[in-house]
Amino acid sequence: MRTVNKIIGGRPINVGSIKVQELLPNNGEFFSPFLVFHHGIAKIEEHIPIHQQGVGPHPHRGFSAISFIYRGGVHHRDSRGNNHKVYAGGTQWTSAGMGIIHSERVPEDIFDHGGEQELLQVWVNTPAAHKMDQPAYYPATAEETPTIVTEDGLTIVRVPAGNVNGTKGIIPTFTDVTTAMVDMKAGGHFTFNFNASHNTLVYVLKGKITINATHVVTTKQLALMNNDGDSFTITATEDTILFVGSGEIINEPIASHGPFVMNYQTEIMEAFRDYQMGKMGVLIEE
Repeated sequence: MRTVNKIIGGRPINVGSIKVQELLPNNGEFFSPFLVFHHGIAKIEEHIPIHQQGVGPHPHRGFSAISFIYRGGVHHRDSRGNNHKVYAGGTQWTSAGMGIIHSERVPEDIFDHGGEQELLQVWVNTPAAHKMDQPAYYPATAEETPTIVTEDGLTIVRVPAGNVNGTKGIIPTFTDVTTAMVDMKAGGHFTFNFNASHNTLVYVLKGKITINATHVVTTKQLALMNNDGDSFTITATEDTILFVGSGEIINEPIASHGPFVMNYQTEIMEAFRDYQMGKMGVLIEE
């Protein structure tokens, strides 16, 4: 069985109008291929125009920026002409490639969906061979996402990307990366099977679980797993919402600054230059 290396908590930061818990980087360290792991919750303000709430236009290069949406919705726009909304249970996967500008706003009908926005924002590294590919945007609604429901009905596992026990996601990735959005009722349990060489993490948005009946992980805690086995079992000790990610380690140098993740510092300087010159396009929000 794969064992737990450590369990960590986050630090509070602000991203746009969203209050965020930052779990990765942890003490300046990534967990390849996972670079950034943010848990954001926003209560929508009725006295502020909807189009001003959320995260405004900003650039990316060299990785995939992914929103896993748990409550409310996200209105994605980008400099490649994509203009799309996804609601709870869905995913918005932006492969930044050589450069894209996007915004992640609040949809106009947010109050019809509870008036709150909760999501995970996860950055997954792209290998050097594909960092300068053309950008791409891959949305997946909850209904479109391949889903596992256990026989007892206590566990639901949605698989936007990768492979969970034979259920394959619909979003393409450059390396072997699996993401799973999991809902568990108290008493539910599920055994995940991943390549032992892949880095694997488990995050609890709300609730409490045990991993292999030995380690307790509770609300807003992230478990980083060891690379010493290919399976582990999660059991919910109360109703729980959680996320599981596993991915092939990218053994390449990382140079990062702000919204850009490349391999060398000169490439970061080139990214800023290209952005300033308009080579990543223009996004004017309507």
